[in-house]
Amino acid sequence: MNRLFFFTLLISITSCINNKDVKKENITIKSKIPNIVYILADDMGYGDLSSLNPESGIQTPHMDKIVKEGVHFTDAHTNSSVCTPTRYGILTGRYAWRSRLKEGVLYGYDKPLIEDDRPTIASYLKTNGYKTACIGKWHLGLGLQSEDSNKPIGNKKGLNTNVDFSKKIKGPNALGFDYSYIIPASLDMPPYVYIENGKVLELPSAYTKGKSQNKEGRGVSWRQGEKAPSFVFENVLNNITKKTVSFIDNQKRVNSPFFIYFSLTAPHTPWLPVGKVVGKSKAGRYGDFVTMVDDAVGSVVDALEKAGKLENTLIIVTSDNGSHWKLQDKKEFAHRANYKFKGQKADIYEGGHRVPYIAQWPGVIPAGLQSNQIMCTTDLFSTLSGILNKPNVESGAEDSYNLWPAYLSNKVTPIREAIVHHSFNGMFSIRKDKWKYTPNLGSGGFTKPKSIKPKANEASGTLYDMVNDPEEKNNLYKDYPEVVKELEQLLKKYKKQGYSNKL
Repeated sequence: MNRLFFFTLLISITSCINNKDVKKENITIKSKIPNIVYILADDMGYGDLSSLNPESGIQTPHMDKIVKEGVHFTDAHTNSSVCTPTRYGILTGRYAWRSRLKEGVLYGYDKPLIEDDRPTIASYLKTNGYKTACIGKWHLGLGLQSEDSNKPIGNKKGLNTNVDFSKKIKGPNALGFDYSYIIPASLDMPPYVYIENGKVLELPSAYTKGKSQNKEGRGVSWRQGEKAPSFVFENVLNNITKKTVSFIDNQKRVNSPFFIYFSLTAPHTPWLPVGKVVGKSKAGRYGDFVTMVDDAVGSVVDALEKAGKLENTLIIVTSDNGSHWKLQDKKEFAHRANYKFKGQKADIYEGGHRVPYIAQWPGVIPAGLQSNQIMCTTDLFSTLSGILNKPNVESGAEDSYNLWPAYLSNKVTPIREAIVHHSFNGMFSIRKDKWKYTPNLGSGGFTKPKSIKPKANEASGTLYDMVNDPEEKNNLYKDYPEVVKELEQLLKKYKKQGYSNKL
């Protein structure tokens, strides 16, 4: 059976049944399964890609090529508008607000957020014959061992943190990854070390006083704290890209499929473009740093081609939330990192969680396809189970839906009921079909005002028609009380259940 016929048949099956039914139907279809490379940019906006934003101040030829040769989603969302909770959602298929993290993010010394017994994409794929790798930014908490068990781990000053870095660290390898090469959190959060398979490669015997963008310029900042003597902030993106390329190169003569979760450190602050990209964009340091992101994507694609793996590899490129492109940046540059969408990273507004989402698989995903299917980054788990035509996990991936048909056709189908959005400060909104409802006023994130108390006779929340008003300009809260009531009740049900009504 050839691959094209296999996927034609698979579309027919997945459009009629959900993943839970595959096991019941006992359907078996044999085909060569794909390698999967998931590239997660850090704080990259929809408008950063020149193929998605005609007026972008940045040229992104490598990502544009994926758009040209594969599919791009116009209505893709992260489950949260900040780093940690989105990463939790991607790897578990579950909204992070169902975990202990109700708002904000973790820091470098925090305990693991993903529960020990929770299935992850890595553990699921490993069970199905994949070799799995996690390379880059982790930001989901680590099982650090203390020097003194009677004292807490970590502190704001980053000195005397009570961590024994010579001991084994619990991290990605405990969650299904065969190989891991990571930094603990964002590039502006200590400890500044590389950790390979649970072992710190160089002890953090040095210390950085940190940098402030008030002195160094917009976007150049990181916190004070412990660092390895040879840790150079400007080199991190290139280092993790080289590790990913090396991992791919090592798969040349390996027949088993592989999964790479390549989590970039850019274009999150500190903005540290180096080499030939400096001055290349029309969006300052930030734009140049996005150019480095694009180059990293190009390096991965080139490595796959050289290893003879490109033809049977599904490549996905997306971002963990919208860009941290502030009002001051908009005043200085014509570039709109979050395209036409309102708000920025951390906000409940579209700019906080609507992101670029592009994918290619030569000969399988049609070239130049545009999908308007509403989707969420939590959907990766069930989508991969749909690709493999394997049963999804019995317990877990509660908020994940099989969106594979949308990768192959521009036909929009009602696969999921709704998406729940979540902001940095813990504000909720819900999207069903064209309607987006938020029970509160304000951004819930970085954009001021974060919270607004409604005046007498004013709407206490917002309702937007996202098809006709994607910029969220016309609040229809009072015009459609029946829609407000429906979405209010649906959101309450999701929150009360602790899991979606999918199960």
